[in-house]
Amino acid sequence: MAVARRKSPMRRAWIPGMAAAAWLGAAMLTAVWSDQPGTDWDYTGDLAAAFGALGAVLAFATIADLWFACLPRMQRLAPWMLALAMLLGAWETVTAKLGLLPMPFFPPPQALLEVMIDDRVRLAEGVLASLRLLAGGYFLGAVLGFVTGVAIGWSSAIGYWIQPVLRLVGPLPATAWLPLAFFVFPSSHSASTFLIALATGFPVTVLTWSGVAGVSKAYYDIARTLGASQSFLILKVTIPAAMPHVFVGLFMGLGNSFAVLVIAEMLGVKAGLGWYLQWAQGWAAYANMYAALLIMAFIFSGLITLLFRLRDRLLAWQKGLVRW
Repeated sequence: MAVARRKSPMRRAWIPGMAAAAWLGAAMLTAVWSDQPGTDWDYTGDLAAAFGALGAVLAFATIADLWFACLPRMQRLAPWMLALAMLLGAWETVTAKLGLLPMPFFPPPQALLEVMIDDRVRLAEGVLASLRLLAGGYFLGAVLGFVTGVAIGWSSAIGYWIQPVLRLVGPLPATAWLPLAFFVFPSSHSASTFLIALATGFPVTVLTWSGVAGVSKAYYDIARTLGASQSFLILKVTIPAAMPHVFVGLFMGLGNSFAVLVIAEMLGVKAGLGWYLQWAQGWAAYANMYAALLIMAFIFSGLITLLFRLRDRLLAWQKGLVRW
């Protein structure tokens, strides 16, 4: 019987060590190599210091893992850290150092750092405005979609009336309702909330309906044999059994709500990261635009991660089936 051999300490530390060296090399490249003549990047030194600090942290973690084997996640993150250091080093080289890409369309990394520091107040206001709008629309759409899906899946009479409307209206993109929503609703904020709720509600409704309809009849028979009431069947049998489908609908609705949020802020709402993107594009401030896109990516990825954590907690038996 073959026995799996553990990696030797030196082999285990090879890729993390390369990642640490790459970040330290990117720091040296940024600090020592002069920027292109005529450019004025105020935060080149700060960027080099950040690269160097990250490289030092990785080097310390590599040594700790080499001696104590105490950082198992280090092995999984090291290849990505190495690739990211090489990418940022190449980006710095072709923009700030060699000027191979035209400005202002391709700003260097320190330009994004400058935006995040100097324009942090406006960016923070945009983040808060976007999160408020997204939270209101997504929560409303998720609750209405869940209730509607349970009602359709449980009652054929309710499904008779709602299913045709759902089939007719649901497949339409929420953004197609944009002109009508901004005309009907009293404010652009309420119209955007409606559009986000619409984009969220359709997948949640359909997936919840599918989950409820797919619950095994044996569960109901056993529960009725034990004297379960109608409300007990819905709350304790149907909904828990349908929760995997519900979370799939919540994930799909969250992705749809992101797209609608950005479009609504670009076209109607005068606040938020989508509005900031539109403003930056109008002023040809591409560094501001890329900084807003980066912040947006981190926020949306973080929200999806939180939803995955919630699913793993509520559906412990499904933990690890789908990773994020």
